[in-house]
Amino acid sequence: MLTRRLTVGFLGTNCYLVTCEKTLEAIIIDPGFGADETENVLREITEKDLRLKYVVDTHGHADHVSGNGALKQATGAEILIHEDDAPLFADPWRNLSKMMGLTVASPPADQLLREGDLIRVGSSELEVMHTPGHTAGSISLHCASDGIVFTGDTLFAGSIGRTDLPGSSFEDIVGSLSRLMGLPAQTVVYPGHGEKTTIGKERRENPFVLG
Repeated sequence: MLTRRLTVGFLGTNCYLVTCEKTLEAIIIDPGFGADETENVLREITEKDLRLKYVVDTHGHADHVSGNGALKQATGAEILIHEDDAPLFADPWRNLSKMMGLTVASPPADQLLREGDLIRVGSSELEVMHTPGHTAGSISLHCASDGIVFTGDTLFAGSIGRTDLPGSSFEDIVGSLSRLMGLPAQTVVYPGHGEKTTIGKERRENPFVLG
């Protein structure tokens, strides 16, 4: 499975294009791009002759979902989000679009995710881990066979997502961090912002984990 990071939007959101190299089936995680970046993302898909199956949002904040509509319109890909964050699509205060000065009108979700669901990309599987705290419906996506996890805004290199926002909870994110730290130390972490890291490094150095 091939992972390509695209840093998009004015908050530098990590949007991931995840592809099965054998089948050319693909998903996009957290398409937080604006209209001016849509063409570049679609070109990436077209030039590689990829079949975009899903758009997966790790949570419902505007800087992670703003490209949902453009991708669905252009490719027909289904939109997936945890059931607890699906209502954020229609709430400009809870999805922070009002705070960010954005207009976000994501189509409704095609599938609502829950703990333990499996998202298949060609021959690989991503397991949904419900990791609330940054939002009530934040998820991480763990691919055990590839030794990787996409953590959205739950876990960053050396830090964690904000818990002072509507619907967030520091107590919940501490529990989510504990779950993530239970993954193998060599697991590569692809966060929602910033550089990649590993579970082992975060165990040793992240002050919120050591805390």
